[in-house]
Amino acid sequence: QVQLVESGGGFVQPGGSLRLSCAVSGTIFSSAAMNWFRQAPGNQREFVAVIGSSGYTIYADSVKGRFTISRDNAKNMMYMQMNSLKPEDTAIYYCKLVRGNFEVWGQGTPVTVSS
Repeated sequence: QVQLVESGGGFVQPGGSLRLSCAVSGTIFSSAAMNWFRQAPGNQREFVAVIGSSGYTIYADSVKGRFTISRDNAKNMMYMQMNSLKPEDTAIYYCKLVRGNFEVWGQGTPVTVSS
């Protein structure tokens, strides 16, 4: 059974940084694409970034140059370094594993950016 657990969320002032982590149980991590999504209050869940099994990355325009997604296949871990945070980055952040038609979501970790 594949399970995803996010951590690293919290409260930060504008301009600050946070590093989110996503721990993945199971044996398919290295062959899966890993995604970060976020959902702000009253909004639909939106794509933030993806890192493929080969290491390619794609970012939403809203976070390009500020967020960096990475993965450690030896540890079954995915990360997202978030710098220059803005109030509009406030949301619950979710990681998602995708491999073919199989996908699994984590439970989310909240990020609040406020002065």
